Amino acid sequence: MTIEFDVHSQEETEQIAKKLAGLLSPPDVITLEGDLGAGKTTFTKALAKGLGITRTVNSPTFTILKQYEGEDFLFNHLDVYRLADSDEDLGWDELFYGDAISVVEWAHLIEDDLPSERLEIQLQHTGILQESFCSSLKVDVMKRFVRR
Repeated sequence: MTIEFDVHSQEETEQIAKKLAGLLSPPDVITLEGDLGAGKTTFTKALAKGLGITRTVNSPTFTILKQYEGEDFLFNHLDVYRLADSDEDLGWDELFYGDAISVVEWAHLIEDDLPSERLEIQLQHTGILQESFCSSLKVDVMKRFVRR
């Protein structure tokens, strides 16, 4: 099932992420795809806030993984862009099948290592209108998420 949202501001993107947060629980995995500047990190920050993460969330571009502690679970934020030509196994099983909710930016680069059951989100820039952020957010919703 695919659900598409057209959002016209950063605030709208954040609202969607916060609403989604209420549907998640460990070991859920969310993959984010989109061009540079499409809103992947913005989405992730809002999702983390919706999950109750109080620390500042920022892109793990150079570290690949940042882990944050929530009240009842961990939140893994991965940016695997730098793994484009790598066969390195960073302990994917422990990350994706443990007691954490994980968000993976540039997930197509580790496609073979991802769990088959995941929520795939595509963020796409469709233009800038009068200084406002405009993107199209496509969410491929797994049946498991729809039942919640």
